[in-house]
Amino acid sequence: MPSLPVFLSPAAEQKLRKVVWAVTILVLILVGMMRNPRFHIELPAGVSLDFLPAFYSALNCLVAVCLVLAVIAVKKGNIVSHLRFINAALVLSGLFLLSYVAYHFTSTETKFTGTGWVRPVYFFLLITHIVLAAVSLPFILLAYLAGWADRREVHRRLVKFVFPMWLYVAVTGPVVYLMLYVLNGP
Repeated sequence: MPSLPVFLSPAAEQKLRKVVWAVTILVLILVGMMRNPRFHIELPAGVSLDFLPAFYSALNCLVAVCLVLAVIAVKKGNIVSHLRFINAALVLSGLFLLSYVAYHFTSTETKFTGTGWVRPVYFFLLITHIVLAAVSLPFILLAYLAGWADRREVHRRLVKFVFPMWLYVAVTGPVVYLMLYVLNGP
């Protein structure tokens, strides 16, 4: 029978909250830098990271599945499974972020060329995806810390608004990918 997790002490949680904000600032700086041509990294001849958009979109799909399974597990009172699915979602999100940043530091931006009604739909999804990804990041980590510290009321309060944002980001990422790379045309 699986055992329940070891919880963080209040002092450890307080220290890790500082790490959450430092990581958030670092991620936002990196994401800002990757759009600046001065920071573009040239890959050696014959090396391409063009496979990464499909890869990180698949990771986002897996994150969405893990999030839904985590909610199902917690509603059934299975805290151990809930924790496993959330840990998996966090690891997959971390891999997503690394591959996303690697791709955008080394590749030129793909322009969306769709026309008609699909164009505003694409940009609405893209903009809301980006904004919610940036806004949700620290709160995802803070909700995780609150759960890890067994501060259930704080955890529940945070996940009421963080979970829908994280799920939205995890679902709209692959939709944006499909619109940009599959439906966008040659």
